[in-house]
Amino acid sequence: MIQVFLIDDHTIWKHGICSVLDSELDIKVIVKAFLEDEILEKVHQCAPDVIVLDINLRKKDGIEVISLVKNYFPNCKVLVLTMDEHYEHLMSAFQAGADGYLLKDTSSKQVVHAIRTVYHGNSIIHPSMMQKLINFRQSQKEFTLNKNVLTDREKEILSGLTKGMSNKEIANTLYISDSTVKSHMRIIFKKLNVNRRSQAVYYAIQNHLIPPY
Repeated sequence: MIQVFLIDDHTIWKHGICSVLDSELDIKVIVKAFLEDEILEKVHQCAPDVIVLDINLRKKDGIEVISLVKNYFPNCKVLVLTMDEHYEHLMSAFQAGADGYLLKDTSSKQVVHAIRTVYHGNSIIHPSMMQKLINFRQSQKEFTLNKNVLTDREKEILSGLTKGMSNKEIANTLYISDSTVKSHMRIIFKKLNVNRRSQAVYYAIQNHLIPPY
């Protein structure tokens, strides 16, 4: 059972998404009402698997909430679900430790899929946000990264991460074994000096390693 802590101050929307999640056999919303200054206390008490939050909260900075949660509860997954389409906020969310970033025009089915995706340790980004990042990359005249740091195969695997693919899915796409993907992943993490998949995704976005697709 995936236990979800929902952080959103739009009451109607919050009740709507709760109804959707409560209809899933493997997902349970354990917290959906709280005072914003009690977030860490509630997380400590309830130990959720996934936090779904809007980064635009009335009393708190959602990016700060992500950072605090990840500092104190690093195993808790964080999925941003917001109307905020600014790529700078996407970048800040991943830098703070978010595992996924979706917009609220996402279908109910896709939200459920995203929760399962981040729960299993993968990352996911809303397609339109990914396109914004690609467009931004193409508008830049100078890149900040020496792309020779990664091999072509490592870049292919990193691209799979940005699409929310699991190790098995990446292996099937590239016609290699799961163990080979895991081996490449360890090398990628070491080269990029990261220790989480979401951090690797953030690095790929920040340094223009996402190929247009």
